[in-house]
Amino acid sequence: NKKAFVELLFWKSPAAVREMTEGYSSLREGEGAGRSRVPPWTPQEEQELRELYWKYKEVEGEDIIAAILAHLPAPGRTRRQVVKQLVRL
Repeated sequence: NKKAFVELLFWKSPAAVREMTEGYSSLREGEGAGRSRVPPWTPQEEQELRELYWKYKEVEGEDIIAAILAHLPAPGRTRRQVVKQLVRL
């Protein structure tokens, strides 16, 4: 590829570098950047998150996010995902 030097001018993720060195079809489905994709929030999960936030926001001396995570029905969510979703809402 004669124009590959242009790609070197920009920052790359490890998955992109692997694609460049091993060929652009080297990443199979389910590997690389797509593997770490976070599942989207459903409307029911968003509503539950809102309700839990309003329930625990007035409790003093307690970590709101920890309380929400303890009562969130979706067990696979991380603290960072919950905080990011609350900010987005």
